[in-house]
Amino acid sequence: MEIQKQSKQQQEFALASMTELAASSSSSSFCSDSQSVPVTARFSADNGVVELRFNRESESADSISVYVKTARLFKLGALQSVCITKVSGADTGKEKYSTGVTVQFRNKEESTAFHCAFEQWKKEVTVQGMLLTDGAVTACKSKFDDKIEPSSAKMYFHYYGQLLHQQNMLQDYVRTGTYYAAVIENRADFFGRVVVDVGAGSGILSFFAAQAGAKHVYAVEASEMAEYARKLIAGNPSLGEKITVIKGKVEEVELPEKADILISEPMGTLLVNERMLESYVIARDRFLVPNGKMFPTVGRIHMAPFSDEYLFVEIANKALFWQQQGYYGVDLTPLHASAFGGYFSQPVVDAFDPRLLVAPAISHVLDFTEIKYCTKVAYYCPWCAYHPLVPITLCSVSATLCGGRTRNYWPAPDGCPQCSELHCIFNFVS
Repeated sequence: MEIQKQSKQQQEFALASMTELAASSSSSSFCSDSQSVPVTARFSADNGVVELRFNRESESADSISVYVKTARLFKLGALQSVCITKVSGADTGKEKYSTGVTVQFRNKEESTAFHCAFEQWKKEVTVQGMLLTDGAVTACKSKFDDKIEPSSAKMYFHYYGQLLHQQNMLQDYVRTGTYYAAVIENRADFFGRVVVDVGAGSGILSFFAAQAGAKHVYAVEASEMAEYARKLIAGNPSLGEKITVIKGKVEEVELPEKADILISEPMGTLLVNERMLESYVIARDRFLVPNGKMFPTVGRIHMAPFSDEYLFVEIANKALFWQQQGYYGVDLTPLHASAFGGYFSQPVVDAFDPRLLVAPAISHVLDFTEIKYCTKVAYYCPWCAYHPLVPITLCSVSATLCGGRTRNYWPAPDGCPQCSELHCIFNFVS
């Protein structure tokens, strides 16, 4: 695809051909361009006005200009679109569609890129009223952009781009050891296969896949950690020759081949926090071959009520501050109830004795091989209606790391207090 930027406020596309639409109020026939010579379509901005100019390469003087703000772009087919200008009638003042242009693209990729550019230029002048800060036109919004605010995404990738955080994850030996066992014990699934590591981080899972005999591993990482992963790979050449680091979001990057296996550690707090699971599912839909394998395959959210009077008192005491009636002459008690409820609405991350459970746990299963991108995670807690005075609910996560020959499980909460678990505190505590 030939895309050239002549300056910071221009973007140019090379198209296959152009045909002008007849400007007749009684007819919508086309004026045929018999030569079908190549044309260029150039977006340009001047003082906040964005113009799209179509130029025939063989006839430099012959061009058609369209104001993007008042234009619409429609697809007529996979390789053909029509751009119609919207103008005001001289007599009525009402908007109407006038002359336009049909354009022929050389392939679907160029058609998609042109439509994305058109919408982005249009958005910059109609919604934001200005161009991007660097004068460039961004790519079409991906699903990642739809789900995450830019400021949140920046903080997220900055956090995961730090070696300190990667060290914390690598030193979680339950996590790292479980993945290592899952890959090595299922080396028959990896041997000679193409693997994609989704959100690769330091690339540790990519190394595991290479150790298991993978043909090649594509480590996709959007944060600056991608550069550290490249250094680590360069320092381990016997394994690194099988690994390619691709910096970018899985929603946006392109891979040279499909994957036989996806591997990732997409589980956030209570499984779905940080929304990495959505990227994992998108990677499945974009890169995985039919009947390919996913590590992990299944995730489970476990919930169970338990009672701990010491924890209850500890949290309740935090609100005692608001029971003061003479705080520098001010009565704080009107805010005590709100503060009390606020403290009990905060989660506590800790490990508790399973003997504190007062009812069996319930679980919600997410099958990553089948779940759809838009699926909402919600399920019914039957004991909520029967234990209104139980202040705390234990929540934890487990995962099946393979649907293949050997199953490996992330530690589950059934009677095992060694794991750190999230304890959600209900708002209806009395």
